[in-house]
Amino acid sequence: MQKASASYTTCSAEIRSATSNASSCAHGAVPDTRVARRGTDFRAAILSAVCLLLLAAVSAKAQTPAAPVTMQVDLAKPKGPLYPMWAYFGYDEPNYTYMKDGQKLLTELAALSPSTVYVRTHNLLTTGDGTPALKWGSTNAYTEDKKGRPIYNWKIADQIFDTYLARGMKPIAQIGFMPEALSSKPVPYRHHWKPGDNYNDIYTGWAYPPKDYKKWSELVYQWVKHCVARYGEAEVKTWPWELWNEPNIGYWKGTPEEYSKLFDYTEEAVHRACPGAQLGGPETTGPGWDKAADFLRNFLQHCATGTNYATGKTGTRLDFITFHAKGGPKVVDGHVRMNMGTQFKDLTEGFKIVASFPQYKGLPIIIGENDPEGCAACSVELSPENAYRNGTMYSSYTAAAYAHLYELADEYKVNLLGAVSWSFEFENQPWFAGFRDLATNGVDKPVLNVFRMLGLMGGQRVAVSNPTALSLQDVRQGQQTQRPDISALASTDGRSANVLVWNYHNDDLPAAASEVEIELQNLAASQALVQHYRIDGTHSNSYTTWQQMGSPQNVSATQRTQLEQAGQLALLDSPTWVKTKDGKTTLHVTLPRQGVSLLRLTW
Repeated sequence: MQKASASYTTCSAEIRSATSNASSCAHGAVPDTRVARRGTDFRAAILSAVCLLLLAAVSAKAQTPAAPVTMQVDLAKPKGPLYPMWAYFGYDEPNYTYMKDGQKLLTELAALSPSTVYVRTHNLLTTGDGTPALKWGSTNAYTEDKKGRPIYNWKIADQIFDTYLARGMKPIAQIGFMPEALSSKPVPYRHHWKPGDNYNDIYTGWAYPPKDYKKWSELVYQWVKHCVARYGEAEVKTWPWELWNEPNIGYWKGTPEEYSKLFDYTEEAVHRACPGAQLGGPETTGPGWDKAADFLRNFLQHCATGTNYATGKTGTRLDFITFHAKGGPKVVDGHVRMNMGTQFKDLTEGFKIVASFPQYKGLPIIIGENDPEGCAACSVELSPENAYRNGTMYSSYTAAAYAHLYELADEYKVNLLGAVSWSFEFENQPWFAGFRDLATNGVDKPVLNVFRMLGLMGGQRVAVSNPTALSLQDVRQGQQTQRPDISALASTDGRSANVLVWNYHNDDLPAAASEVEIELQNLAASQALVQHYRIDGTHSNSYTTWQQMGSPQNVSATQRTQLEQAGQLALLDSPTWVKTKDGKTTLHVTLPRQGVSLLRLTW
């Protein structure tokens, strides 16, 4: 088995190199050999055939039945509300918001559940004409005339917020980045980054402190005042406002002290325009990194006891706290290996830091970016570790990560409000290019269906007893590489019960499906209707459908319709009625590796 697996993964790497089809073999799909038919890549066809043989051999051995998993769900043991902390999404490129595919995806996100969806985006004050590009966007909100007098233009910023509010969504209103006319080092300003370029090339004039903090303060005041006039004070008070993004790395070219100064001037301006507005920060990178932890800790200390740069008083008002948490995938022996442990170390350290400040322990926390890794716009072509993004590995990772995050918030007793999935869509890019996105060319990817599953859940979280489940410590220590993470998140609202079950593993390799037995206890009905939703290789999976079409880049109207249908959340089979005895019933699920099921019982 070891030798076969090694040969298999080597084959996967070769096929990726020969066909630029980074994840077909790794996901157990038939490799794309179309390039061989062009006459120049006969080697790819041979490798494809060899890969198929190895895949058959590995899969045959992998069919050794996995140990069954048994768990109990007790509907009479509440653990707290299933608050919609998953209903938060974000992206770098604000001008995608009102474009064709952006509007379509936002409509779908707004329809995930009755809960309000929050959207975070960068570049809301960046100077430019609104032309979108990777890692770039602009609104031209602030310019100056020849005498240095401010000119405010809210047209594009309003268009972005209008798009959200028309769908019942709310912005996480990010105050950033620095307008060209205010930047202390404006040249160069507009970048033209693309995948493969040095990531540091994005940090241009927009990342610098203002040359005049009072002008910055007035800009913030005028923007918030304008929003109050346009949308109403009651509405604006419900938005989380925040300052900047990841100021502990290149996004902020000032010092930590200068960021605190910027925050003080921003806070004074926001609350001068709207005293009831909620302002938070500092949106640092993951606190699992010592320098990020120091920045977060020092910022909180400044807000608690420091001298306010804008008022000269002690302390600065802080309404909520933000930081990021990211995983760390890599390629090992030709296949993708995820690392949720890195992400959960970030989360754990961030919660510890917040809890260490008595005055802030109860403040809401928003994980401003909560993802398997750090660069949504880095494609799989140049970053092969990102091959997880199109298929079911991303969806199973997401299901497990959000479920474990509820556990972690319970453990540290923090007031977790939301966790932003930094994933949206990239307009006018190749089909399934391997970006970290929820949809491609208007077609939903498997990961979006995890959020649809979460949107169908609600009420109170209830206890799940699972002797073989991985603990939070196991997750932090990377045990998902040693054995599969098979467990469940469950909830009830008194008239329904929902059980989200995942079969996740850090390694993207073939494996036998697992038999899962779920006993539900304390059902308040003699019978219940069971709907079984599934994400796997053949359900809720537009990527597999696209591969079966031959991975076309020129998709016909008929193919688009088929892909759109395949991208929707699908039932595994027809709904069925089950009877209960003494308030109990038992459900049996055969769950493939990297598969996710939602069992929804109603009565």
